[in-house]
Amino acid sequence: MKTLLCGARSVLLAGLFSVLFVACARASGPFPDAPALPTPAAESSSPQTAVLAGGCFWGMEGLFERVKGVLNVVSGYSGGSAATAHYEMVSTGTTGHAESIEITYDPGVVGFGTLLKIFFSIAENPTELNYQGPDYGTQYRSGIFYQSAYQKRLAEDYIRALERAKYYSKPIVTEVVPLEAFYPAEAYHQHFLDKHPNDPYIVMWDIPKLKTLARVYPTLVAERYRSGGLIPGDWRGAAGL
Repeated sequence: MKTLLCGARSVLLAGLFSVLFVACARASGPFPDAPALPTPAAESSSPQTAVLAGGCFWGMEGLFERVKGVLNVVSGYSGGSAATAHYEMVSTGTTGHAESIEITYDPGVVGFGTLLKIFFSIAENPTELNYQGPDYGTQYRSGIFYQSAYQKRLAEDYIRALERAKYYSKPIVTEVVPLEAFYPAEAYHQHFLDKHPNDPYIVMWDIPKLKTLARVYPTLVAERYRSGGLIPGDWRGAAGL
């Protein structure tokens, strides 16, 4: 079960890890764009899906739901079998699954490369091997589950470009692997951030990412969140956030 995972945690403990997480060494300056690759016609004329893993799916889902051009986001599991795609089993770290999200997006509004830019620059730390912030285990690994040759090449080229630029002081450990299947998580995990905006974990780890999205990439925030509020209306937050 999750103690340092997505379940109950103390704000004090989360705050301690927060200092360490934010301190991951990055180069200063704007985050590099994804390489400019032509999008195949088949992947540019109708809704597409991207499956990404970057730690707890609560915050990943909440972040990408607020991106312009994203039509739907589902929390779930990728990398293991259907038989083990259950929260209690995945939480053991022995199933091969990673907590992941399936993003359905309009490629005419937001491209796969832009989604990856948000993924690498805000959603997760791609240098953390088998953990993200306070969440430890292979189920919290960084991963891109590609569904086409285009997604594979763009992901790999982007990682190589970031490494050549020495944007991070540590090696990028994000795995780029083919998607075999995506299994939606249990209903109580879906839209967790919006349903529980005052959960201590959400307040400490995920609300700041929403604010970063609005500050760093304001033009990428979906209109409904620019006009209706980026953070759920009953969010009270904590001092300093």
